[in-house]
Amino acid sequence: MAGKVVKKEESLNLKVTNKSYVQPEEKIGRKEYQLVTFDLPYLAFYYNQKLLFYKGEDFDGMVQKLKLGLGVVLKEFHQLAGKLGKDEEGVFRVEYDDDMLGVEVVEAVADDIAVDQLTVAESSTNLKDLIPYTAVLNLEGMHRPLLAVQLTKLKDGLAMGLAFNHAVLDGTATWQFMTSWAEICSGSPSTSAPPFLDRTKARNTRVKLNLSLPEPNGQPTSNGDAKPTPTLRERIFKFSESKIDKIKSTINENPPSDGSKPFSTFQALSSHIWRHVSHARNLKPEDYTVFTVFADCRKRVDPPMPENYFGNLIQAIFTVTAAGLLAAHPPQFGASLVQKAIEDHNAKAIDARNKEWESAPKIFQFKDAGVNCVAVGSSPRFKVYDIDFGWGKAENVRSGTNNKFDGMIYLYPGKNGGRSIDVELTLEPEAMARLEKDKDFLLEA
Repeated sequence: MAGKVVKKEESLNLKVTNKSYVQPEEKIGRKEYQLVTFDLPYLAFYYNQKLLFYKGEDFDGMVQKLKLGLGVVLKEFHQLAGKLGKDEEGVFRVEYDDDMLGVEVVEAVADDIAVDQLTVAESSTNLKDLIPYTAVLNLEGMHRPLLAVQLTKLKDGLAMGLAFNHAVLDGTATWQFMTSWAEICSGSPSTSAPPFLDRTKARNTRVKLNLSLPEPNGQPTSNGDAKPTPTLRERIFKFSESKIDKIKSTINENPPSDGSKPFSTFQALSSHIWRHVSHARNLKPEDYTVFTVFADCRKRVDPPMPENYFGNLIQAIFTVTAAGLLAAHPPQFGASLVQKAIEDHNAKAIDARNKEWESAPKIFQFKDAGVNCVAVGSSPRFKVYDIDFGWGKAENVRSGTNNKFDGMIYLYPGKNGGRSIDVELTLEPEAMARLEKDKDFLLEA
């Protein structure tokens, strides 16, 4: 089902040359998968966007290989080739049938610009033309594909923009799918870890939501909030292995007296970012600030779920303190708060949170992350630079503009590997300008 479309974009002089749909290469038949409590709160988030850059000369060959591999991998990951729907009782589910369109694949050309020119871009807003479904709500998955891919030809390579419906899968499942797709394209006869598809094993409470579908051509509001979106700036801060080691060793120089475990890399880096962002915001000592992490619960639930569980199995974990306390104490203070919040979030806490939500379902909005928040999504443990479709590792991996708000952070492993970490941070412009000059934050002498 290929139809030719041509569109010009000012910023990259981008032209869309083709739009087609990829279905699983074999007939599967009708399949239905109930969305569960871990999935439903994200229906009014936007599609989750990722952007990967690859070097290569044979764009047409790369596209052909990607489409063929996609058809193969969708046999197992067929939920991504389906749609959102509701059963007769109004409970949301993923529906798949062989007559559905499948995954949307757009091909485009912006061959006046090289990969390296784009990978140095500070903000993903400059790259938004390379990623499909900007400002599209997950709820629109009732009439749109659950996965959209845009493959853009650059002067010396390819930009792969992806939009995943966040009501259907989280970051762990996203990168599991990407790894499996790359394995097939690289010649593997099968994927190393087929997805675990039965969401009801993690939670089987049937929750009915009275959500109406936005008009197909309507302008979605910001997660139900019609206020104008504030101007924000994005920036990637690259912390080398030596800087990460310094942050971690400094924070563990004076271990807590209560006998708790040494601080992990994540806890140390989180405290470092939280303190310096709060300082850059010029918060008053009495102002509250919240640290939020969207934590993977696969190994926390009882019984534990397999790593290849396909769906959302995350929950937001919160800890709060006064900005003055965060500033007055050494970094161990913030790290201890983060550590305790994470360790306390066990199976009992997860179950209690689910029961509370099920008794009064609430669709998440960005403001729910907390006042003056620093919120962390993604993980440096995701091996995003190992996604090799047969022409080498990615030159750069980024998030799109969707689901970003003041204080939102996406963590990625650094391209150089080891313990390096890239911090993709969104802040109000004034706070970002102050943070960029903070030598203690940047670990510059």
